[in-house]
Amino acid sequence: MKKIILILAVLALVIVPVFAGKEGNNLTIAGSTTVLPIAQSCAEAYMNIHTEANISVRGGGSSLGIANVIAGTVDIGDASRHAKTKEKAQARAQGVNLVENVVANDAIAIIVNPSNTIDTITIEQIKGIYSGSITNWKDLGGKSQPIVVVSRDVSSGTFEVFNEKVMGGSQVLDSALMLASNNPVATTVKDTPGAIGYVGIGYLSSNVKGLMINDVMPSKETVLNKTYPIARTLHMYTNGRPRGMAKKYIDFVLSPAGQKLVEENGFIGLK
Repeated sequence: MKKIILILAVLALVIVPVFAGKEGNNLTIAGSTTVLPIAQSCAEAYMNIHTEANISVRGGGSSLGIANVIAGTVDIGDASRHAKTKEKAQARAQGVNLVENVVANDAIAIIVNPSNTIDTITIEQIKGIYSGSITNWKDLGGKSQPIVVVSRDVSSGTFEVFNEKVMGGSQVLDSALMLASNNPVATTVKDTPGAIGYVGIGYLSSNVKGLMINDVMPSKETVLNKTYPIARTLHMYTNGRPRGMAKKYIDFVLSPAGQKLVEENGFIGLK
């Protein structure tokens, strides 16, 4: 019996570190669909270098990402907006210290159907469209065509930033199409004559037409010099300062290799 106990004790010493090592190589990430391409590309690149790592990445929206960090169900919550006061209070109440790690810059691009003749627009005109006071493109110098308003849903960080920087407290009209992520917005605008929408700059493509705002096009230069009016930072939230796999991963995202992937996905690096 003593021999059996001794053997089991030795096995425990061997097996526990093995499982602890595997546990330490796992990382779960969820949240913003804007940050999603960055998170996925960096996860793939990191795992190619560190084959022992196991990183799971999914979307769901900024609100979900932050909520999951508070609930302890993910290691990193991606968000395309800052955490709200009520989210911070909820985190504190549950003993969670929400830490914002800025990983990239972004511009919210205003997009229209490629057939649209409009090239530039103002913040006030965008607000007028989304609040319902401007309903036809002819009112902005375009052809006579009803405006189809496409928006993100209210759980989206992109919606929150758009609401703050463009709407200024005004309500988006009830008839707007409220979509869950960037890709459906871009696809709907591409397929719908008269449509207008907004997406992270990484989702701009030849399938849609990006508009200038006050004659300023969204770009790395105009975001960094702060001349483009709907710019923001992108974040990865953690419970406390990043440690373990979360720190290694975020350090990679912030490294020259990670920031190169940020740029390759159409977003804007921190420098």
